[in-house]
Amino acid sequence: MSNPRAEYVPIIDRKPIKLPDGARVAVWVIVNVEEWDINEPMARTVLPAPQGVKVIPDIPNYSWFEYGLRVGFWRIKEVLDRHGIKATVSLNAHICKSYPRIVEACLQSGWEIMGHGYIQRAINLEKDERDVVRRTNQLIKEFTGKAPRGWMGPGLAETFDTPDILAEERIEYICDWVNDDQPYPMKVKKGTLYSIPYTVELNDIPIYVVQNHRSPELYKRARDYFDTVYREGASSARVMAISTHPYISGVPHRIKYLDLALQYIKGHAGVLFMTGSEILDWYKAATIQEARPKGRPRARGQSF
Repeated sequence: MSNPRAEYVPIIDRKPIKLPDGARVAVWVIVNVEEWDINEPMARTVLPAPQGVKVIPDIPNYSWFEYGLRVGFWRIKEVLDRHGIKATVSLNAHICKSYPRIVEACLQSGWEIMGHGYIQRAINLEKDERDVVRRTNQLIKEFTGKAPRGWMGPGLAETFDTPDILAEERIEYICDWVNDDQPYPMKVKKGTLYSIPYTVELNDIPIYVVQNHRSPELYKRARDYFDTVYREGASSARVMAISTHPYISGVPHRIKYLDLALQYIKGHAGVLFMTGSEILDWYKAATIQEARPKGRPRARGQSF
């Protein structure tokens, strides 16, 4: 069965789209800030319990994750602030209550807050999916003053109804569909919803936790990935996502490779560092311009 949520349009058959100021690539950095429930099995594990049993509370794996909130997040933030890059934060909404200092710091740096469920639990396990979306949106709005425009499902998980529910709840873009280098409109029953390119290729969970690569892998892979989309972006713009988790990329032996990757990308002209909402606004303006050539797309971003 073909993709029920998107038209199949090969990238070679699309009209070229252009970024502002002749840029080739829009890069967005996503920091996934999650809350795991100590009363439930851990979302991921790095250390199995003796005899292969599952234990609750799972202290070593819970504290492995919480290291990211206590220490790793602040390392990542220091790197991004030093580079002048505004991240998009994929946020479990309950972090606003349990770790408010983190959300306050994100807002102080002008980072975008994107919905990532209420806590870190696959939406498929929730009894009322719409209620989770509403509670997530409401808590983020109450704390930050703005409702989130974007959504990423915990673990990128969706039900067959998720895009329709998100569109009805006024979410504008989604990141679960890692199937393109450009944004595209999704098929929903009511309203509109756009897919913004996210990644499992430049994502520290697959790289380090699943594939068990050594620490330099993110830098090496980001460099090669960027070289390709930078070349291709000369004819039609590309979007490059870099996905980080504080308990993975924020550890001492990996943080310098995120720093090096950003240094490498910044060393090229024609690159815009953007948030998810800025990418959405640019794409919508750019596709409108196709029908109205006299207009000029407007998108804020950090050009290097």
